[in-house]
Amino acid sequence: MKFVKESFLANGPLSVALVDKRITPNMQNTLINLGIKLIKTIECPNTYNAIKCHPDISLCKLYDNNIVVAPNVYDYYSKTLKNYGINVIKGSSLIQNKYPHNISYNVAIFGNYAIHNFKYTDPEILKFLEESNIQKIDVKQGYSKCSICIIDEKSIITSDEGIMNACSLFDIDCLLINQGFIDLFDMNYGFIGGCSGSISNDTIAFFGNIKKHPDYEKVLEFITSKNKKILCLSDESLLDLGSLIPILL
Repeated sequence: MKFVKESFLANGPLSVALVDKRITPNMQNTLINLGIKLIKTIECPNTYNAIKCHPDISLCKLYDNNIVVAPNVYDYYSKTLKNYGINVIKGSSLIQNKYPHNISYNVAIFGNYAIHNFKYTDPEILKFLEESNIQKIDVKQGYSKCSICIIDEKSIITSDEGIMNACSLFDIDCLLINQGFIDLFDMNYGFIGGCSGSISNDTIAFFGNIKKHPDYEKVLEFITSKNKKILCLSDESLLDLGSLIPILL
């Protein structure tokens, strides 16, 4: 097995992924049948119910085998991931109940870019971005990874106009879709980044059936234009589970 080099883009068939422990049986079975072992999250009770088990709330995967984890849940991930050779770095930002005190690890990193509200980014992540000379794109939306479906090193999908406008200043192809139409437990709706993830160099998987989204044709055309394909992990409604985090090939 090899480490996934980039933060959220698998550069080959995935063998290990980190997912919200509330993933539905149908979605779980599809991934397992593809040969992907699932590491399930632990809940972070310090924040609200809808996102308390989301991996992209409690941690941020950097490059290779490095993952920054919130102090709230550090012990669990340190023990769980050490057998996979993961370097678990303890962040300094405690996750608290309400926004913006629960967004420190929700950074979208792809290619040479990182998108976040950097006023609230954990210092360990900022250190990595600076040392790696990654271009920081500052936005108001603190739930940046939740809001961004990463397609490749220069292509994303979002429903956030602020993110789209910020990306227009850089060499990033951004598809804007309608907000909503994605479930998020007891919240009004979830986000496109939170219901998706890269499971191979040519496949973007969705937690649920993306065909039920009103912008499906636009999404399909966009992803196809990047020489990638879509996989629906179940026929259920799209469900924001805080991203699928690719760990090992």
